[in-house]
Amino acid sequence: MTTTRTRHGERRQRESESESEESSERSDCPECGGQLVSDTEHAETVCDDCGLVVEEGEIDRGPEWRAFDAAEKDEKSRVGAPTTKMMHDQGLSTNIGWQDKDAYGQALSSRQRQKMQRLRKWNERFRTRDSKERNLKQALGEIDRMASALGLPENVRETASVIYRRALEEDLLPGRSIEGVATAALYAAARQANTPRSLDEISAVSRVEKAEVARTYRYVVRELGLEVQPADPENYVPRFASELDLSDETERRARSLLSTAKDQEIHSGKSPVGLAAAAVYAAALLTNEKVTQNDVSEVASISEVTIRNRYHELLEAEEHAAV
Repeated sequence: MTTTRTRHGERRQRESESESEESSERSDCPECGGQLVSDTEHAETVCDDCGLVVEEGEIDRGPEWRAFDAAEKDEKSRVGAPTTKMMHDQGLSTNIGWQDKDAYGQALSSRQRQKMQRLRKWNERFRTRDSKERNLKQALGEIDRMASALGLPENVRETASVIYRRALEEDLLPGRSIEGVATAALYAAARQANTPRSLDEISAVSRVEKAEVARTYRYVVRELGLEVQPADPENYVPRFASELDLSDETERRARSLLSTAKDQEIHSGKSPVGLAAAAVYAAALLTNEKVTQNDVSEVASISEVTIRNRYHELLEAEEHAAV
């Protein structure tokens, strides 16, 4: 009995060794020894060097349907949306439609409508089971609202949501408003993504005052150890030039003025928003484009006095660099 078991074990070992040898051989071309690649479009395994077809008729593990655009792909896909930090439950909750229609588009009866209304109510209650989730839901709604008003991309909203979640987990909210911490998180995320917005722009869409936003921002950055680089004036130039409908030449000239000012360290201690607005105005003058200081000040939310002072400094720095 023992001898028979030993022989069976040896046979299984030899079979596994032969299978491993075959799998290792399949990774190299039998003709030229080149690397084999899988051609999923034709369901074949071919040599990347000589083109020899080693295997064909492979199993296609993709979906059985085809889609020719993103909308059709979303419609045919049988999986949900990816998880996201921008929702308090990370997008894993159940959503009950409000249309009061069945799967065939037919209107529900009165009894069914009452049932669906009760289900919606209980679903909403279960989504926010405690005060922490209610806090998070309100804050993420504020972040989404402010980001939409400021035209910030989705990656900034995602980063702001992560920052707020960290602040909530590390118990930084006691003594501070939900709106204040949410605004500070969005301001920090915009600066980290090199799409900064000024404090004036942030406070204009926020429900808290500018001083509270600045104070909360400093506190959150310090306590969470966030790495936020000083705002670069050049990051504001494309947005200002776009809103003023200026040419690409003017935008390039504004960047050149700021680069020269940075080389001569004129930018030190000055507002990056003011420098960017002044550079755009000075560049428009140099390229003979019609734009007034009032136009620039409204777009940049900066005073005309600041623009006048800074654009003279930028032009003088340009003259010194030319000499």
